[in-house]
This record gives sequence, C-alpha cells and structure tokens, in this order.
Amino acid sequence: MKVTVLGSGTSTGVPQVGCGCPVCTSTDPRDNRLRCSGLIEMEGVRILIDCGPDFREQCIRMNDFRPIDGVLITHEHYDHVGGLDDLRPFCSFRDVPVYAEGYTAERLQRRMPYCFVEHPYPGVPSIPLSVIEPYKPFQVTNLSRHSLEVVPFRVMHGKLPILGYRVGKVAWITDMLTMPDESYEFLQGLDYLFINALRIEPHWTHQSLAEALEQASRIGAGETYFIHMSHHMGLHAEVEKQLPPHVHMAYDGLVVEQ
Repeated sequence: MKVTVLGSGTSTGVPQVGCGCPVCTSTDPRDNRLRCSGLIEMEGVRILIDCGPDFREQCIRMNDFRPIDGVLITHEHYDHVGGLDDLRPFCSFRDVPVYAEGYTAERLQRRMPYCFVEHPYPGVPSIPLSVIEPYKPFQVTNLSRHSLEVVPFRVMHGKLPILGYRVGKVAWITDMLTMPDESYEFLQGLDYLFINALRIEPHWTHQSLAEALEQASRIGAGETYFIHMSHHMGLHAEVEKQLPPHVHMAYDGLVVEQ
C-alpha cells in the first residue's frame, strides 16, 4: 500500500496570490501547498482522488508516469476537477475511468462537453464517466485485471452533500464540515485517515483544526493526516508540534507506505 499526497492545500493554494503572511512567505517547502489531491496504490492498482488545476504540476513533481486506473471525484468544485483535461497523457496507456455521483457527473458533462460527446474530437482525454452512489462499493480494475474495492460514503461540505472514499484500510475525506452517523460505520479499522482541516478559526463549510482533531479521535485510525489546509492553518513546523501522537500535518509529496 502506498499513498502519495499530491496536494495538501485548499482552493487558493499556498502561497495565496498577493499574500505576504508568514506561511505564504515561508521557505519551508512543507508550507507550499498545491490544490488537494492524492494517489492510492494497492495491489498494482493506481487510483487518483480528485484532479484539480495543479494536477499537471503535481505529475511533473512526482515524476512517475504510469497508468492511472481510475479517478475518484469527491465533488464538482473547480479545485477538485479543474485538471481533468490534463489526464490526456495517461490515456496513451488506457481509458481513464472517472467515478462520480450523478449530481457531479452531470455538471462535469456540462463543464467539459467535448469529452463526453458521441464523436469526440481527436486528442481529447478519454475519461468515461461512471455514476456511483454513496455506500455502494464498486471495483477499479487495472490493465492486468487486478481489482480494488472502493467504498464511497457521504460527507457534508456545509450543506452540499459530497463523497469521501475508503480503499482497503485507507480513507480520504476532503472539504467536510460534518458527516452523517451512517458513514462512521464504513470507517472502522482504518490504518490511515486523510481528512481536511482548513484553518484554526471555524468555517461555515469546512472543518477547523479543532473539529478535525475531534473527528480524528472519533474515527480512531492508526495514523491521521490533515489535508486541504489554507495559509490560515499556520506554519507546518509549529502546528505539527501541537498535534497528538498519530496525528500529523500532511504536505505535498508526502508518501505513506505499508
């Protein structure tokens, strides 16, 4: 099992344009946060979670050009889907299936109609859409016909229902403010939890640091990593010192392996 954090930042990224705060001007590379995305690799299957506008740069940084077997979309916001067109190079290996619930899939079709017409223009990304539903597991299969089960579950981005995902003993949750009780049933026995923590102060659609710590304690994964962080979260080195054991600040390029 291998999880790579491609981006640990929120919608504006860090540094934020025009900001001279201590985080945005930090020389610690862990304070430089591209838009949030992760890559999960298990049993030869490679699954991308979200594909934001920094995806091209993230791929260049990672320098690991191999097939992507599926893309899991949490929701339709641009910072999570703005890089889907940059999947084109990966379509040289195979079609890259994109998994999203119906509401999100419909909006992707409107936003990128050239990808989903009956006779697409040559060269557009081949990213067939598969509609999924919360709590209904599905399989992602690689070119060697090895499959991984993925379990989508409901989380709430303020009042907007979006998806979190579990793959094996790893769960990825972003942009969450709250979660229905039913979803906790699907988060038992995790080795690794990646979950959003936007900033220190409360926010009306995202978890604060205190709320994320409370969720980490309730879910009880072996190790928890905070993602989707803004510059208001503070300096990586300083916040990391204040976290309890087995809870960490993620950063771009972080690799967790088991």
